[in-house]
Amino acid sequence: MKKFINWLETSFAPKLNKINHLSWVIILKDSVMQILPFILLGSVFCCFAILNDYFPDLPSFWTPFGWTMGKLSLFVAFLVPFNYCEKKKLRKQRIIAGLSGLVFFLICVTPVVVADGEIGFGSSALGAGGMFVAIITGIVTSLIFGAFGKFSFFKEDSAIPEFVRTWFDQMLPIFIVVCLGWIVVLVMNVNLYSMIVSIFMPLQNVLNTWWGFTLMNFIICFIYSMGISSWVLTPVTQPVKLASITANLAMVAAGTATAANMNMFTEGTIYVTYMWVGGIACTLPLVIMLVFSRVKKLKALGRACLVPGIFNINEPVVFGCIAWNPLLMLPMWIQGIVLPLLTWFFCKIIAFAPIPKIQFELWYLPYPLGTWISTGSIQAILFLILSVAVSSLIWYPFYKAYEKQELDLEQANIAD
Repeated sequence: MKKFINWLETSFAPKLNKINHLSWVIILKDSVMQILPFILLGSVFCCFAILNDYFPDLPSFWTPFGWTMGKLSLFVAFLVPFNYCEKKKLRKQRIIAGLSGLVFFLICVTPVVVADGEIGFGSSALGAGGMFVAIITGIVTSLIFGAFGKFSFFKEDSAIPEFVRTWFDQMLPIFIVVCLGWIVVLVMNVNLYSMIVSIFMPLQNVLNTWWGFTLMNFIICFIYSMGISSWVLTPVTQPVKLASITANLAMVAAGTATAANMNMFTEGTIYVTYMWVGGIACTLPLVIMLVFSRVKKLKALGRACLVPGIFNINEPVVFGCIAWNPLLMLPMWIQGIVLPLLTWFFCKIIAFAPIPKIQFELWYLPYPLGTWISTGSIQAILFLILSVAVSSLIWYPFYKAYEKQELDLEQANIAD
């Protein structure tokens, strides 16, 4: 075990941290995270939409939902080239690059929008369904603008005003982007949208299987136990989560949603409704144990972590006593396996706990409020209690071993 922990600390974690700091990972991660206010606001409108079922005379809350969640891919298509130019210090090009990325994305989704008969602003391709397409078109646009970042038609000592030179210089990459989309999609009739979606569709299908669902949650707990934030996985996981909840909402609206066909890999299911009470790996039970510890240091840590933990913020406890601590890393890994399997069994196999039928992603809302808002089900609350009890049983023996170790150390220091 010591050799394994040493390998994780000296080899695996540093390499993963290097990936986390790669420029493209940062660009994509920032681009997805910058739209989070629209996602959260869309969640609020989605919850308010329940009122339309009881008060049909109210204006439909699905309309503002469509102008927030329903436009996420548009935002990402702009943000990826924008953030690329920001990262590469091409600040003069960033807005034009973002707009060019937006145009390229719209060209790519045109065949899908026309086929759907939803010309205008109603197509799912503009929302979460087009997220991967927006990322790819954003990357292509970024590379084109990066290639011409230092290009200019004019000499440095030209008498032409700088802002005029900038206009003409930016026309070339815009021309290439627009012509690329026009020729490939509209002249050659290549459906880039369908091609890109088909490439990433297996990922969505895998993460919504019992083993893919469990594996990804274990990976999140595994890297987090080494102090590596799960945000590093955002470019991969967030588009799948958004596409999954969008598909669920469509099935709910059509009246075809069942436990068998609804997706589990959504933000609401994992972070709001059932599994991660207190934060990733369900750390609130551990925090409560720390509060009642016989060790002064652990008691103080527990008290400091309690309020953040209630609001599902667990960085203090993770970096305070879990990260790189073998006695608490192991139960964190176990949580990443047991709780997803337990949740899958109760939601999908025996269909006791309902899968959320609305989008509610305010993960910082204390449990069980998020569970109740997401499901409105007593059975969901009962399963949540069972899940927390199982989590507590996992944490307890490892916590007691850790507490004894710290207690012996404390008493040794007092004796000295």
